[in-house]
This record gives sequence, C-alpha cells and structure tokens, in this order.
Amino acid sequence: MSDVWTDISSEFLHLYPRGRRLLVVAGADAERSRRAADDLASALSAAGQQVERAHSADGAEQQLRDEIISPFRQRDDSGTVLLVSGPAALLSESTRGIWNHIVWQLAGDEQPHSIASAIVDVSDPDNPTRRFADYCALPASFGA
Repeated sequence: MSDVWTDISSEFLHLYPRGRRLLVVAGADAERSRRAADDLASALSAAGQQVERAHSADGAEQQLRDEIISPFRQRDDSGTVLLVSGPAALLSESTRGIWNHIVWQLAGDEQPHSIASAIVDVSDPDNPTRRFADYCALPASFGA
C-alpha cells in the first residue's frame, strides 16, 4: 500500500473521525478511479475503519442518489465510510455537496479539479504521488 493513500486516509480521519462519512475518488477516467479508490479503501480499513465501496461508471446523479447514497444514509451503521469511485460527473454542481471529502485522480497532463480535497497523480498506479495546487489566482469557474 502506498504512503499516499495512507496519508490521505489519515488526513480524512483527522477531519472526519466518526459518523457516517462520504468520500469520493473521481477523475477523467472512471476505471482509473476504481483502482485508486480500492487502494484508498485498503488504507482506511488498515486504519480500523469500516468501508463500503461503490462504483458509478457514468456518474448519473439520480442513480447515484437512489441506489448508493440514499440506502447508505438510511442504515444504522453510523461508523461506516462510503467510498464511491467514478467519473468527473460525480462532482457536478448538484452532487458535489454530497461528499465530505473529494479525491481527484489524474494522470500525466490532465488538469486537476479545483474543488478537490486531495489530488493524486496515478500515472504509475503502483507509485501514486500527491499533487498540491494553488487555486488562489484562478477564477471561481475553473474546473467546472
């Protein structure tokens, strides 16, 4: 397991130590998001967290809400982390408020998303690296 995923797991748990939490790993490539989210789920599990995994191939909002988010919120397992992976559509204007924490995965010269809590370059999936971006000088519409 990469130190990147362990560090992001620690950061997430510091900010959201308990309760029902929603975490997303999104990016331009939905399948690449799946692998990154699986690696992050392993790090969270190693930290003693109960993790439920879900994947959305297309990021369809209504399906996301009906089949993944609503059932998760209706259960009594209050200490679980729901970790969803999928495409950039998971961060649309109407869905970005669902998530407690957003991980944006990218490869090579792909652009980061300005609302990401963490940005990870997975050009080499076995050796991901964390990227830090300064969005202070960008207009609010960047990445939308």
